[in-house]
Amino acid sequence: MQILEQINDPADLRALPEDRLPQLAAELREFIIDVVSVKEGHLGASLGVVELTLALHYVFNTPEDRLIWDVGHQAYGHKILTGRRESFHTNRQQGGISGFPKRDESPYDAFGTGHASTSLSALLGMALAARLQGKIARKHVAVIGDASIAGGMAFEALNHMGVADTDVLVVLNDNAIGIDPSVGALKEYLTRVKAGGAAGDNLFENLNLHYTGPVDGHDLPGLVATLRKLASRPGPKLLHVVTTKGKGLRQAEENQVVYHAPGRFDKYTGDLIRRENDPGRGPKYQDVFGHTLVELARENPRIVGITPAMPSGSSLKYLMEEFPERAFDVGIAEQHAVTLAAGMAADGAVPYCAIYSTFLQRAYDQVIHDVAIQQLPVVFCLDRAGLVGQDGATHHGIFDIAYLRCIPGLVVMSPMDNRELRDMLYTVQLEPRGPVAIRYPRGYSRQASWKHPFRRIPVGKARKLQQGIAVAVLTLGPLGQTIREVLGETENPEAFGHYDFRFAKPLDREALREIALAYGQVVTLEDGCREGGFGSAVLEALAEMGYSGKVHRLGIPDAFPGHATTQELYEELGLDKASLLRTLNNLTHE
Repeated sequence: MQILEQINDPADLRALPEDRLPQLAAELREFIIDVVSVKEGHLGASLGVVELTLALHYVFNTPEDRLIWDVGHQAYGHKILTGRRESFHTNRQQGGISGFPKRDESPYDAFGTGHASTSLSALLGMALAARLQGKIARKHVAVIGDASIAGGMAFEALNHMGVADTDVLVVLNDNAIGIDPSVGALKEYLTRVKAGGAAGDNLFENLNLHYTGPVDGHDLPGLVATLRKLASRPGPKLLHVVTTKGKGLRQAEENQVVYHAPGRFDKYTGDLIRRENDPGRGPKYQDVFGHTLVELARENPRIVGITPAMPSGSSLKYLMEEFPERAFDVGIAEQHAVTLAAGMAADGAVPYCAIYSTFLQRAYDQVIHDVAIQQLPVVFCLDRAGLVGQDGATHHGIFDIAYLRCIPGLVVMSPMDNRELRDMLYTVQLEPRGPVAIRYPRGYSRQASWKHPFRRIPVGKARKLQQGIAVAVLTLGPLGQTIREVLGETENPEAFGHYDFRFAKPLDREALREIALAYGQVVTLEDGCREGGFGSAVLEALAEMGYSGKVHRLGIPDAFPGHATTQELYEELGLDKASLLRTLNNLTHE
């Protein structure tokens, strides 16, 4: 019997002789590769911390001692060792365990983490709460990567931690990469420390944290010995651990960006398993953005691109390749990214700030205070808008319409397809007058042919795609493509009108007046939250016009959707093709 099969919780792990840990590390690494090769997920980060995970649970008395994983990409080994080995094959699947730490999933998940740089604040909060409750024996440990510790929130926590009377241990997992390679002066500082320099005037020691390191993150006996010493030392401490992302799988070590989340691969060779191309499928929306921005930048020298640590994920990498001096990866620093864009816009540039919808939430004050109040022409390119699938609640981009449309002077638009995305990106740089947000989804678009000549889109104007007699369907974003298919299959196709609204703000009130006069029922459809979203905006406007018909708002209900494929989530929420067809057919029977 393998050792791993005997480990049902960390108590079983701590009962093992220390000399059996290296064998367990090999089995744990093999188990992660075996499952993720078929079920997909975040591979490289978890492979890189196998030894560290074992050492932490071996030395500390989890879950009584608190252990927090920043972001959680690297927490697969932690999940497997804490009672979820048998269910690990359900990772990120509908009804299965989450791909990130989740408090209601296990007592060993001390804090839910899906966004970067939050772990140190949470850890310090727990340590302060423990002190207030007299739990002075409890230990508090956070594992944070070198990319995440550069985030502003992490520095705020370090600043507080250095003067707080708490027993906390920060484990800095330094592999020189987040999803893309780490950037910035702190990365350069850590590189010098690893090379044997700069330690004489140590940054962390100057913040009153006892510094240990750098140590080999794959030396299990060394890690155990070091952690035991630190566990008995009071006060705030930082352990600098050097690891290799993707450790144990050659391709994952050599191509760390791709193997961060590689999809399916051959567990024996490590080679990626390519899906067959769908001849009717277009490029990813992010690539439409990336390639279009390069085209525009060739013609408009004022265009620059900014992303917080997502050059590959947002496809800003294409601009970086052609115009490296005009593309900026600022690291995991969303607030800085937005205000940097504001500063550039204030001095004549036209910045396209490429940022995932869920991450723009982290810079909401900057959007209002630094961009909108000053009416600066920043273009927010919100990738991963709508449901994103298996990453779950922390990553769904469903709130941006609601939280942006209330900001004065900010234009909010969403293309129905990749060609509209291309035209929107073109339009906003022609006469930049104020802030604009263009939201588009994760994944592949439908139109294989999309590189048409640029067309200017009139701001705030909807498109009437189909005239009807009874029910007007108003769509915002790519779900409009689904509705076009659905309308052709309804029992009474002539009953339905279809409008691609394109803009959540400003609304096309002229089109709404036309709709109010011609239709007894209105349906709104969006891939965002129903409360406060596009449908709410339409309802408000129609109420002001005295509309007496029925308004049906379709969108994400007032809850946090879980993790599943996007199609499974649409079915669960009644937004898939079959459900929409039933909904529309029922309306004609009323």
